[in-house]
Amino acid sequence: MNKTSEFRITLAQLNPTVGDVAGNAAKARAAREKAQADGADLVVLPELFITGYPPEDLVLKPAFQAACREAVEALARETTDGGPAVLIGTPWVEDGKLYNACALLEGGRIAALRFKANLPNYGVFDEKRLFARGPAAGPVTVKGVRVGVPICEDIWLEESEDYENVVECLAETGAEILVVPNGSPYARDKQDIRLSVAVARVTESGLPLVYLNQVGGQDELVFDGASFALNADLSVACQQPCFVEDVATLVFRKDAGGWRCSGPVTPLLEGDKGDYAACVLGLRDYVRKNGFPGVLLGVSGGIDSALCAAIAVDALGADKVRGIMLPFKYTAQVSLDDAAKLAKALGIHYEILPIADAVNGFEKILSAPFAGLPRDITEENLQARTRGTLLMALSNKTGAMVVTTGNKSEMSVGYATLYGDMNGGFNPIKDIYKTEVFRLSSLRNSWKPDFALGPSGEVIPPNIITRPPTAELRENQTDQDSLPPYDVLDGILERLVEREMPLADIVAAGFDREVVARIDRLLNIAEYKRRQAAPGVKVTEKNFGRDRRYPITNRFRDNGKPLPAPDDTLVSRAGKVSAEAFDG
Repeated sequence: MNKTSEFRITLAQLNPTVGDVAGNAAKARAAREKAQADGADLVVLPELFITGYPPEDLVLKPAFQAACREAVEALARETTDGGPAVLIGTPWVEDGKLYNACALLEGGRIAALRFKANLPNYGVFDEKRLFARGPAAGPVTVKGVRVGVPICEDIWLEESEDYENVVECLAETGAEILVVPNGSPYARDKQDIRLSVAVARVTESGLPLVYLNQVGGQDELVFDGASFALNADLSVACQQPCFVEDVATLVFRKDAGGWRCSGPVTPLLEGDKGDYAACVLGLRDYVRKNGFPGVLLGVSGGIDSALCAAIAVDALGADKVRGIMLPFKYTAQVSLDDAAKLAKALGIHYEILPIADAVNGFEKILSAPFAGLPRDITEENLQARTRGTLLMALSNKTGAMVVTTGNKSEMSVGYATLYGDMNGGFNPIKDIYKTEVFRLSSLRNSWKPDFALGPSGEVIPPNIITRPPTAELRENQTDQDSLPPYDVLDGILERLVEREMPLADIVAAGFDREVVARIDRLLNIAEYKRRQAAPGVKVTEKNFGRDRRYPITNRFRDNGKPLPAPDDTLVSRAGKVSAEAFDG
């Protein structure tokens, strides 16, 4: 009969700050102290934890590389106390090459190093430019247990010419447990994808797998944590919470069937709840990590600014949020009333600054150069420009960051200008379509994340959610006087932006040809505006910024016709031998 043994792993699902090497090392120390109190053998920290993730080009600076190594060496020396070993993500320079590495710290030494073999180079990832590819390596040994350490992407792709099967290598070289440090950003329904990837690797290897992810906001990215463990029989052994730090110790026990454990399984926030929580955490960390004392935003009485105000209060607390109503002659009384109700329900500082004198002053200044030219949208948009200028002046004077309020639908077609929607510090709803803005507003009146700092209950006046949206782009004309209904607009945009479908396919899906062509045109000509927009939380797989990189100067337009079939008969292809000879 095999004697049952025990192996304790502490999962440190923590929120590092990019560049704060000392602060991140302090978090690692605190996690190790907790692990030691739990009797753990090993404490695991996320991918590139000592730098914060993603470090981008900061990781190329020799001074930064040296600071990271110094911090890791100091942590290693502290492991002479007989406490748990530490597995920590760090950049590592060896033989003139920079690697995305995990260092095993044990017994006062850097006992082992493992380098990431498969470097992601798609979407928000740019690792092939930053790091050298590491070799597939065998497991590390901790307290007599052989632990495989594939790093993030090392478990994500199927084997191909460019992909090293790290998990297969680990299984063949005697790994008993797979521990995967990750830096996996949030996107809607991402957890289902992560779980399916992990299930595939467990099925292939027959080994239990621990998936540790970081949590927190970093510029546009939000990392949701949601770390988990699977037993070899594919049962969920543990599920950590999402969007909050959590340090948990798993107890693995070994019998004739191998290692397995059981731990707490926390329900996750999914769908609209996940998106809302991501917006709150993304704004909170952007403000706090960049040292802003608080935020201010234009409160128009409309739904976009109302939702952003609720997110800001949930992120920072009411005492850190200042709402400014900037009315002009086209501002309806209902907008003034609703803005005041919103501010009262959220408990924020609120003031009204009429802008007529400023707008009239601009018009007076421009009267001579505009002489003889017909009045058009230029004059009408002066009110929006004035609001943006005043909000930025208040930001400069007080140090508070401007929260911008343009949703993804209106940013897509170039309509996000009201109340400084495009200019400022950060936009929590930049990746949220208008139809979801309505859903999230209704959701917030009945629910909020546990980590939210705002009041419970109805905080967005129902009238804001139910009355027709207004935008003072055309002297109180509504957006939908010139755009299709938002469900139609968002249906078209989702297919154009997220799926990049040809126009002919969108029309075939049931949308009007002329409307589709018009929205495609507006999307294309607004590219230069989006390049000037504030950064904002990413919640989809195709946000404006890191994911979707289109040239501003671009004359290609989809003509809406069915795509022509390629004529392969025109193509002469070299044989493999001659091609290899040509390549040298």
